[in-house]
Amino acid sequence: MTQRVAIIGAGPAGLMAAELLSQYDYDVHVYEQKPSAARKFLMAGKTGLNISHAEPFEQFVQRYDQAEWLSPWIKQWDAKWIQHWMKDLGIETYIGSSGRVFPIEMKAAPLLRVWLKRLTEHGIQFHYRHQVVDLQQNELRIQSLLEGQQPYSEYFDAIVMACGAVSWPKLGSDGAWQKWLNVESIEPFQASNAGVELTWSKFMQPVLGQPLKRVDAWVAESARTQGDIVISHYGLESGLIYKQGRALRQQVRDGQPMQLYLDLLPDQTLEQLTQKLQPSKKQSLSNVWRKAGLDSAKSALVRESVDKALWHDAAALAEQIKQLKITIHGFRPIEEAISCAGGVKREALNTQLQLKDNPSVFLCGEMLDWDAPTGGYLLTACLATGRAAGEGVHQTLKAKSA
Repeated sequence: MTQRVAIIGAGPAGLMAAELLSQYDYDVHVYEQKPSAARKFLMAGKTGLNISHAEPFEQFVQRYDQAEWLSPWIKQWDAKWIQHWMKDLGIETYIGSSGRVFPIEMKAAPLLRVWLKRLTEHGIQFHYRHQVVDLQQNELRIQSLLEGQQPYSEYFDAIVMACGAVSWPKLGSDGAWQKWLNVESIEPFQASNAGVELTWSKFMQPVLGQPLKRVDAWVAESARTQGDIVISHYGLESGLIYKQGRALRQQVRDGQPMQLYLDLLPDQTLEQLTQKLQPSKKQSLSNVWRKAGLDSAKSALVRESVDKALWHDAAALAEQIKQLKITIHGFRPIEEAISCAGGVKREALNTQLQLKDNPSVFLCGEMLDWDAPTGGYLLTACLATGRAAGEGVHQTLKAKSA
């Protein structure tokens, strides 16, 4: 009798698990509560689908907070593998100047369309608008979201949970699955790749929406990273902020205030800047600052953050500009975050991503306890762990039937 496998969630991790299992003689059913597949994937790819990164593996894997855990899977299904897989689907890729991997068409929709077509042709059965409301051992309780339908139960030989975390819940990742598992096996979720919140005075209003261009950012002893930061109505937002998220969360765990440091003019030495900031009777303070390299956005932030008594002290002001301390109130709500830190702990799973207290269940994707910055790392790990979970199901079911 053909063994039955359920996959909960039709995001990239779930679809990759389905793809691996489609190579074998299983009866595979994918349950997705939304009317269509991979909605977060499509949203992420609206402005350009950054699916992976071409940097050397040793550098690539260190972008993850759980590098040792993820390393075997990411090494096996890395950026080169992903590019080859996409080419096999008829999707050509290119590597951008920053090392990021994109499809030539840039969008996610063409890739998803051909991927779903191939999975369907290989016998994968999709059940859209079908919400899994409970999981007990090998049995799923399923509620069709079509009008007038009653919940029903289905038995499966193996179940893959690819339910996502809790960011962007309107796209399907609502975290409802957490009640099916032992609470002690789940590291509480926190916003990752999210903006940070500050309270601005009214004097910042004219520069809201403007960028702080080419600045260095760091947290305590973390490495400096350079880029642009947008001054938003709620605080600060950009990929540069996202890169410091892990260190900021660590400050919270250590019971310390969240503090970010900025070098607003990293291309100038302290001595050069001090010289340029010397007061002048012929020029206004604003003009001195402008000629020193502070545009309107940077000047506003200095006025907001530095004691007025230091504005005319060139040496003291230069020190502030080169190491401006920003005290942060918190992250934006987790519902707005690109991704989440936290999830099902490594200790709850074996090396095949099989749940130790329910060997019929395998987990993958963002619901696992790992974190990474944007830049292709999130999708790569989702695809790799989806593949690993599918392989785990196959090895387990093969051993059962032997």
